[in-house]
Amino acid sequence: YSSLMIFRREIALWWHHFFLLWSTTDAQTRYSIPEELEKGSLVGNVARDLGLGLSDIFVRKLRVASEAGEQYFSVDAGRGELVVNDRIDREALCGQSASCLLPLQIVIENPLQLHRMEVEIKDVNDNAPTFLKSDHVIEIAESRVAGVRFPLEMAEDPDVGSNGLKTYTLSKDECFTLKVKEIENGRKIPELVLTKSLDREKKAVHSLFLTAVDGGNPVKSGTSKITINVLDINDNVPQFENAFYKVDVKENIANGSFVISTRAADVDEGPNGEIEYSLGVHTHPSVLELFYVDAASGDIYLKRQLDHETQSSYRIDISAKDKGFPKMEGHCTVQVDVIDVNDNAPEIILTSKSTSVPEDSSSGTVVALLSVRDLDSGDYGKVTLQLLKTSSFALKPSFSNNYALITNGPLDRESISDYSIEVTAKDSGTPPLLSTKTIPVSITDVNDNPPVFTQRSYNVYLKENGVPGSILFSVSASDLDSGENAKISYSILDSKVQDVSVSSYVYMNSENGSIYSMHSFDYEKLKVFEIHVQAKDQGSPSLSSNATVHVFILDQNDNAPAVIYPSSAALGSLSHQRMPRSAKAGHLVTKVTAVDADSGHNALISYRLAEATDASLFTVSLYTGEVRTKRAVSEQDDSSQRLILEIKDDGEPLQSATVTVSILLEDALHEPISELRHHKASEPSKKTGRITLYLILSLASVSVLSLLTFVILAVKCMRNSRSSGSCCCMRRSDSDDYKNPNRNLQIQLNTDGPIKYVEVLGGDMMSQSQSFRSCMSPMSEYSDFTLIKPSSTTDFKEVISVLDASLPDSTWTFESQQVILWRLPHIKALCISSLQRDLVPPPSCSPCLTNASTAKSWMRRCDDLHTFTENTKGKPI
Repeated sequence: YSSLMIFRREIALWWHHFFLLWSTTDAQTRYSIPEELEKGSLVGNVARDLGLGLSDIFVRKLRVASEAGEQYFSVDAGRGELVVNDRIDREALCGQSASCLLPLQIVIENPLQLHRMEVEIKDVNDNAPTFLKSDHVIEIAESRVAGVRFPLEMAEDPDVGSNGLKTYTLSKDECFTLKVKEIENGRKIPELVLTKSLDREKKAVHSLFLTAVDGGNPVKSGTSKITINVLDINDNVPQFENAFYKVDVKENIANGSFVISTRAADVDEGPNGEIEYSLGVHTHPSVLELFYVDAASGDIYLKRQLDHETQSSYRIDISAKDKGFPKMEGHCTVQVDVIDVNDNAPEIILTSKSTSVPEDSSSGTVVALLSVRDLDSGDYGKVTLQLLKTSSFALKPSFSNNYALITNGPLDRESISDYSIEVTAKDSGTPPLLSTKTIPVSITDVNDNPPVFTQRSYNVYLKENGVPGSILFSVSASDLDSGENAKISYSILDSKVQDVSVSSYVYMNSENGSIYSMHSFDYEKLKVFEIHVQAKDQGSPSLSSNATVHVFILDQNDNAPAVIYPSSAALGSLSHQRMPRSAKAGHLVTKVTAVDADSGHNALISYRLAEATDASLFTVSLYTGEVRTKRAVSEQDDSSQRLILEIKDDGEPLQSATVTVSILLEDALHEPISELRHHKASEPSKKTGRITLYLILSLASVSVLSLLTFVILAVKCMRNSRSSGSCCCMRRSDSDDYKNPNRNLQIQLNTDGPIKYVEVLGGDMMSQSQSFRSCMSPMSEYSDFTLIKPSSTTDFKEVISVLDASLPDSTWTFESQQVILWRLPHIKALCISSLQRDLVPPPSCSPCLTNASTAKSWMRRCDDLHTFTENTKGKPI
């Protein structure tokens, strides 16, 4: 029971100081309820008083935060009512305080708000007055005169106001009456008054009943039995120098420290005058735990540490008894006031629970709600709050000792995803006391970073004729965001490759960025194309970025050389040629022309005489395909010679083709000079007539016509060279040449000064043009050219059929001093590629090379240069 009373008094003092700290702020809303209500009892409609709808209770997460620690109230989410959550004992909370207010904080989120309310707990008469002891014994000498007062034990009633202790009553006795003495703070002390002298011989023991009555309705009371033993003669009572002592003591004095000295005197002699000091029999247990008095000197000492915040004042009853018989006793009161020192550090209380904030929150967004308190009083209880080492957050005061933690600038989760904010509270004592609280704040991600590829563009080199479904390349992108905002999916943006959607060529794995081929590629049809890829995250709204993949198809030697002249050999038939027996060594018999659809080394063609009727009679130029006599023809040589020529490229693996040429040796064969033809395709009948006519004419007429032809041809070449650099050229518009984007061949028979040559042009819009020229003597049969419409490189039959009629027959020859020109396909391609890349073409890329062997060496240099240019990604050489 005594422990309960001590606890109640400590709680009462705590609440008393707590309300003093809050007295400067008026509550916006106050409810009043009696104590001891059942759980679930209605206090008030919070939602209605705060202007909230029932739906707001769930959406905004309305809840109650109690400053007292114990959660006595809760909110009925269905009706928005504040209800009792636990039994409320006013005496335990507020003790003897006249008013009992429970401060509440109503927290509402989205946006975060704080409302302060107070609940007044009204007292009900639920406690009866009680005495510490149910039986008390008082010894009174019979010599005591009437009017002497004996203080009795006070009753304790935890209730306050009208429900508290009101008065005392005493059972009837002829020698004693009861007087009630009122002291400060309204406390009442019962005193037993001797109204008539005692006579031990008549009555040695008096039994009385002291009743304490409260003012409640119904009235409650408590009773203590008082037994009075009448003693014989020691008729002088020890008297204190002062009936009341007062002393101020700091709460931090050490245990065992001296507090105050009391002195009493007894005029009796001997044992009746010897005084012994002690604490009064009615001393409260809390006082007994803190103080003791020296029995001989009356000095009071401290037993345990004092605490101003627990109790600020103590009243001590000191008794002085003599050693006579009966013992005489005197009393005095000592009041000890405890002086506050700065021994309590401020306490920081986190009111709200949410400590996360999106990274795109504007400045001033509320992150958390804080309050601070200090149990000390005066300046020791004045507290300032501040943040340490942060510029992204700030503290904003709301009302007394309450603060809001807000954002103070932009946040970036990718830079800092978590903050540990240190809040420091400092009081105004000397020296000041500090306390620190760390508030963790998590920055939640928003989708503010697009995926980023490792490169803006990629170069992929792929061999032609690959396996469909094989992986071409893998791109990779990263996203600085997290969660769904960082999940990346890959896709191919729609674009055209040769007027066909790029998705017909490749497809992409959306999860890992791998690109796969849908079919094999042919370098001769497609040399380079672009794939535009996109990386998109899963945020809302989603962000994306693009990159370009340049795919370069690498040539493989998958095409064998194709013979385009002689046309009959190209079509699979035997080529028949005529040669006079008067031919000397070096006589040009015929010229075999072949092309290879590949490029680079794979397109470099060489000629070899595989078989011959008489191998000593003929030789074949390795790079031009010219068939010449090695010696003069003799009469012993067979009139019919058969040659098999092997045509090989320079690729790996090697590809080859063969052509069979039948040569008929004739006596006195002459070379008639044919008239120039400008439009062979439209005048086939004239050609036949002219040839017949020239065969009949005499050698003189042939010479005249040859001279006339030479003059006319020279004039035409001089005129056309000023504009196009080509003699006797029929021009076609660029749009006609490139209507077909596929790789095609165009064959031209041109004149360049004294040289006649056949040019084979091939290529599409995306590939570099290729050129093949076969140069002829002006003494050849034709001096103009024929332009063949584009056709596939793999089908030369149509080309050959037209070309056959345009090229010279077996009667034309080359003079030994004439220069044969052969333009290698890749050299011209390299020159065009250099110009397209804004590079200076190397000197090796001259339009015509004067020597076939030199052409091969320059071809290798140009091919290496082309590869170097690709590897350096177009940087100027």
